This record gives sequence, structure tokens and C-alpha cells, in this order.
Amino acid sequence: MLALTPVITVSYEVKSAFLFLSILEFTVGVLANAFIFLVNFWDVVRKQPLSNCDLILLSLSLTRLFLHGLLFLDAIQLAYFQRMKDPLSLSYQAGLWLTTCLSLLYCSKIARFSHTLLHSAASRVSRKVPQMLLGAMLFSCICTAICSGDFFSRSGFTFTTMLFVNNTELNLQVAKLSFYHSFIFCTLVSIPSLLFFLVSSGVLIVSLGRHMRTMRAKTKDSRDPSLEAHIKALRSLVSFLCLYVVSFCAALVSVPLLMLWHNKIGVMICVGILAACPSIHAVILISGNAKLRRAVDTILLWVQNSLKIGTDHKADPRTPDLC
Repeated sequence: MLALTPVITVSYEVKSAFLFLSILEFTVGVLANAFIFLVNFWDVVRKQPLSNCDLILLSLSLTRLFLHGLLFLDAIQLAYFQRMKDPLSLSYQAGLWLTTCLSLLYCSKIARFSHTLLHSAASRVSRKVPQMLLGAMLFSCICTAICSGDFFSRSGFTFTTMLFVNNTELNLQVAKLSFYHSFIFCTLVSIPSLLFFLVSSGVLIVSLGRHMRTMRAKTKDSRDPSLEAHIKALRSLVSFLCLYVVSFCAALVSVPLLMLWHNKIGVMICVGILAACPSIHAVILISGNAKLRRAVDTILLWVQNSLKIGTDHKADPRTPDLC
């Protein structure tokens, strides 16, 4: 965890805006991911079978709940104690591995393979999703424990590690070196999962192109379930890829802002971007999943009926209460 030095002060308005944005991102991210988790967990409670996609969404939403908590603690620490851990933290990598599992599942279930070897590999990936998911969740738990331990052991909440204590040149160089090594390690860890993600997404794009050419040659009907499945899967994967690239660039930019220029406002903007990306992707996942959309419609219908009943009751106060 690295401290901003020399002491960089920002105005009260900037700090308030940053904290308001952090609270808003935290609220949206927690609500969206808690919704995804509860919808799928309710099926577990009812002993309904979960598909591999549902299992991945369940795990991804749980991981991102912890991620949003860590990012919110980072925002508080940056605002009040001028400290920040590596911007591309291990907890971010856990989410990337889980999303990679989702992309591999989409690829194995939706893409059409003409080669026997590719078809066999896709079937094997589909069968191994639970094992991949278990490995990603174990990695996620380890990452969360490391990040949480790092935060509470060396955070600004402890009086012994305040910004104005032991702020020597040697400690600063050690902190910078540790920060740099942590960033490089997290970047290297993300490369394999990112490559798997890009390959599976590329296969889906090629499969979509072939399928569209076949459909044009056979029929003019555009309402093809397989084509719609291709498009929905690609929309989810491309949106995640764009958001991940944005967050990765924000993490890269935050390094010189933090280590060289000590620009607190710039670091705040980067932290805000890092927190916004998983929140936006959770909303996209909800909009692209049929079961989650049905759950949203059910909740909205229940709220509408409740408001209507309340309005009718106020309009006719003579209506007796039924106890």
C-alpha cells in the first residue's frame, strides 16, 4: 500500500464529490450483484437445478460483492488517509477468471464447430465448468483474504501507519518498489485469463459470422433462436471486454499519477472508473439474462401492485382493514 507524498490536499467539494460517487457506485454494484446472487441462490434453496451459466453468475456476483467492498474501502482510505493499494488488485483478477469461465461456457454451448477436435474440446469444457468454477472461487477467496488482510494490517485506520508517521525516504522507496512489483504481478496473472477470454470471444464471432451467412442463404427469417443466442452472448462478452480495457487503462494511468506526479484528483478519477466498470457489467448481465429479467419484471409488478393498493386505500378511507 502506497502513500501519496508530499501531502496533496484537495478541496472539500472535490472530496465530497468523490465520496458521493464512490457511495453511488458501491450502492449500484452491491444492489445489482446482490440481486443476481439472490435470484440464483433462491433456486438453490428451492432445490432447483442450476445451469452452468447460473453457477458462474452466482459465483461472479458473490465475488464482486467483496470487490465492491474492497474498492469502497480504498476510496475512503484515499480520501481521508491518502493511501492506496495496487490499482489492479488480486480481487479484480478473480472476477476476470470467473468471466473467462462464462465466456468459455458461451463458446462451448453456442458456437458451432465443424472440426471433430474442436467439438470434442467444447464438450470437454462444458463438462469441466464446475471444476473451473471451483478453482476460480478458491482463487477469489485467497485474493479477498490477501486484500482484506493487507488493507486492515497497513491501512490508515491504524494510528501507527498514518501518513505523517515514519514518512522517511527509505520507507517511501520500499513502498514504491512493493507497489510496482504488486502491479506487475497482477498484470501477469491477468494475461492467461485474458487470452482465454479473447480466444473464446473470437471463436464466437467467427461462429456468428458463419451462422449469419448460412441463414441468409437458407431463409429470410431473422427470428432465429441460435442467432439471437449468439448476439446476446457476444453483447455480454464485448461489453465486458470494453469495460475491462477501460479499467485496465485506468489502472495503468493511476501508476504514474500516484508514484511520479502525486496527483490525488487524477487517482480519484481512476479509482472511480475502476469501481464503475464491474457495476455497469452487472447491469448488462441482468439485462441479457432471461431469468434475471423475469425476476426484475416480477419485482416491478409487485411494486406496482403495492403502490396501486396503497393509492386505492388512501382514496377510500372508509375501507375497513382486514386483520
